[in-house]
Amino acid sequence: MILLYIVLAIVAICILLVLIAPKKYDVNRNIIIDKPLPEVFQYLKFIKNQDEWSPWKKKDPDMKQEFIGTDGEIGFLSKWVGNKDVGSGEQEITGIIKNEIIISKLRFLKPWKSESDAYLKVEEITPNKTKVIWGFSGESKPPTNVFFLFFNMDKAVGKDFEEGLASLKLILEK
Repeated sequence: MILLYIVLAIVAICILLVLIAPKKYDVNRNIIIDKPLPEVFQYLKFIKNQDEWSPWKKKDPDMKQEFIGTDGEIGFLSKWVGNKDVGSGEQEITGIIKNEIIISKLRFLKPWKSESDAYLKVEEITPNKTKVIWGFSGESKPPTNVFFLFFNMDKAVGKDFEEGLASLKLILEK
């Protein structure tokens, strides 16, 4: 009988954790770049340019990449296979609103399968200053959402976004 109570308690705890765990996430960072918005947007819309400022490219400069389609246009697909720090996956441009936002679908295959919506937004601060917001969002379906009770996505990925945006600023302000 005690064993039954223990099993029921474990099941109840698991159900409770699934119910209270976050089901959505949105991680983003921003930076101000001393360049006009159209110039910043024109650079950002090309996924291949991310190789120059992405923190993940720095973590594996030898990652294998494949590109399909026309960079800077909806449908362009960038695939990668890298070391344990970057895993493998693909990024597809799914939306572009000129001088506003580039939207991509991120599909991670390794180290675990997941899908997120990535975005690069630009906002004019002054005619020669542009705010860039880089982020990604998604849903974590039960029961895998319990993982986010113990893993802080914002802390884990946020520092990479900050590093990447700092590199982007250096490149664009040259």
